Amino acid sequence: MADTVTPAVADPAGPGSTRRERTGWYFYDWANSAFQTTVITVFLGPFLTTVTELAAGCELGADSCDGAVYPLGVKVAAGSFYPYLISLSVFLTVFVLPVIGAIADRSAHKKRLLAGAAFTGAGATIAFAFVTGERYLLGGALFLIANISFGAAVVVYNSFLPQLGGPDERDGISSRGWAIGYLGGGLLLALNLVAVTMLSQEGNAQRTLDLARWSIVSAGVWWAAFTLVPLRWLREHPTAAALQAGGNVLTDGFRQLGRTLREIKAYPLTLYFLLAFLVFNDGIQTVITLASQYGTEELRLEQSTLIVTILLVQFLAFGGALALGALAKRIGAWKTVLLSLVLWTGVIIAAFRLPAEAPVPFMILGGCIGLVLGGSQALSRSLFSQLIPAGKEGEYYGFYEISDKGTSWLGPLAFGLVFQLTSSYRVGLVSLLIFFVVGFALLAAVPMRRAIIAAGNTPPRVL
Repeated sequence: MADTVTPAVADPAGPGSTRRERTGWYFYDWANSAFQTTVITVFLGPFLTTVTELAAGCELGADSCDGAVYPLGVKVAAGSFYPYLISLSVFLTVFVLPVIGAIADRSAHKKRLLAGAAFTGAGATIAFAFVTGERYLLGGALFLIANISFGAAVVVYNSFLPQLGGPDERDGISSRGWAIGYLGGGLLLALNLVAVTMLSQEGNAQRTLDLARWSIVSAGVWWAAFTLVPLRWLREHPTAAALQAGGNVLTDGFRQLGRTLREIKAYPLTLYFLLAFLVFNDGIQTVITLASQYGTEELRLEQSTLIVTILLVQFLAFGGALALGALAKRIGAWKTVLLSLVLWTGVIIAAFRLPAEAPVPFMILGGCIGLVLGGSQALSRSLFSQLIPAGKEGEYYGFYEISDKGTSWLGPLAFGLVFQLTSSYRVGLVSLLIFFVVGFALLAAVPMRRAIIAAGNTPPRVL
């Protein structure tokens, strides 16, 4: 299908965005959320760790494994291989995403970039079908490709947002996209968990491992299949720079990124917002990452309770994103995000007081997390769109995605250090309060209307 290329306009929102186009944009969140939930949140860590343990000479189904593997001749404990992979992925992502964003801004065919990144990631995920036996290096390489491609595709996807609606519409558009993503990711995860529950056999560890592998593969198929919808329904809205660009888009993208890095100091309020997001979103990501560990190690809850809570968070986040999006329409996105940070603070305090071996309070708290999770992230995304100079959406969302994925080591580091000093998961969890308190203070100090005008954009009626 030929892309419809609209003329360059000063306002990247453009008057030509249609309901069909916006629906196509929502569907990419539906498509890629399967990777985040089924692969990253639930199945990949245990699966790849088990494969690595087999390569280290451990028995399948053993309670513990002290073996090691030697990727590139370096000794790595089997249980540390997956965490090290995540760290390596984060490191590489920091260099890749801004470049992808710069290329997107210089390209008149952003849909091709979205397709390339999404199908590369989905293909690598589907290729986990071949990660059998002791092929831990293959699994590690596929994870790196899939995770970096996932981030690259999100940068391109986010850069479409300013083109889909004006300043007063973006909060709702972003919230609906985030909500639909939680619904899609939760649906596939639920189907996979039902399949694993029904097909598992008591004492058959190999069958459980195979079911986990095929669950991972299903996320790749889902990601690829539903990516076809935005590729069909989205339209190209090339910037003036993209239409005038000549020569090699890749080299032009690198040059543009260099210019942006030199000129970014001209938008200090945009950088200040990005710093605030870096801090409070690090707290959010850490809560999500460590919730299962807190539930098992400190609260001594069964795996079934954690699974039910994960699903509860996914589906309630759908309603939470829409609810906070509706609230933002009344009081403004900035105030709504600030309110969500107050609620996050309440979540941390409530988690500290949770009784052990009590699944119902834990699930109720998970429901509260779901209600506030989607909205705080969706509205942060739409707020940031107001602070981006026209024509540089891809580059700035490249930096934004780094602050989302690439700096989420701060919270886990704080949690780990406090636990090491106190031997208490509860005290470690309370240490995360600093991220929400400092993030709130930084965000509250951003003069949003002045920041939006400084970026050359028109502020929404309600902030």
